[in-house]
Amino acid sequence: MLVSAKEMLNKARDGKYAVGQFNINNLEWTKAILQTAQENQSPVILGVSEGAGKYMCGYTTVVGMVEGMLKELKITVPVALHLDHGSYDGAKACIAAGFSSIMFDGSHYPIEENIAKTTELVKICEEKGLSLEAEVGAIGGEEDGVVGGGEVADPNECKAIADLGVTMLAAGIGNIHGKYPANWAGLRFDVLEQIKNTVGDMPLVLHGGTGIPEDMIKKAISLGVAKINVNTECQLAFAAATRKYVEAGKDLEGKGFDPRKLLAPGVEAIKTTVKEKMELFGSINKA
Repeated sequence: MLVSAKEMLNKARDGKYAVGQFNINNLEWTKAILQTAQENQSPVILGVSEGAGKYMCGYTTVVGMVEGMLKELKITVPVALHLDHGSYDGAKACIAAGFSSIMFDGSHYPIEENIAKTTELVKICEEKGLSLEAEVGAIGGEEDGVVGGGEVADPNECKAIADLGVTMLAAGIGNIHGKYPANWAGLRFDVLEQIKNTVGDMPLVLHGGTGIPEDMIKKAISLGVAKINVNTECQLAFAAATRKYVEAGKDLEGKGFDPRKLLAPGVEAIKTTVKEKMELFGSINKA
């Protein structure tokens, strides 16, 4: 069954490793990530953007698909189904649909409005036993239509949100969604350390995990990051493997491509990517 992310993130924080959030976009991606988590005995968070939720025929469909896979694939590792960069209305819709974890991204609101909306969602999530992620300081780049300017979070604003009782906190520290440009200045560890000192033991979240150098990932984990989001790297791996299969002209036989065979190389590429990230994050055998 789906679980809140709270326990797995508290264990990660205490154990100095991070749980990976891997975004899902269809059945194949979901199956690949769940199988990899089970094979490597790693807890995992399945991220769903609002755009991906609509593409997969709505949040209720996503919940049904994931719960069905947990049963049919005999998944025993902890799995949280998490709304990624959710709006206020999106958060409520996912709560109603049966998600076990929610992110409300109020970073684009004035801090007072972010606090007010987060406060209401904290109450609802506590009543239902769900984990809640909040954000301060927009993450740079664009992900599924959500654009952030790459702000560096104010540690005092981080404390104001953390004190509301959220489960985990995403704070902008120079990280961005998508591929990092050649002139990227790197993560602001000075800010991350200030945030950690301000919010105490709260698990911190690092968005934009694709392309961040390994040494920066490990340092971020040492400073309290317990959840790291990965999406672009899986997209790139899936696209490259699928393109290679198509360009090779396999499985034509005058009938076109068998979709199960067409998608298989991409699925294997996702499995490889997810395992590599789990190894880097240190979450293997932590279920």
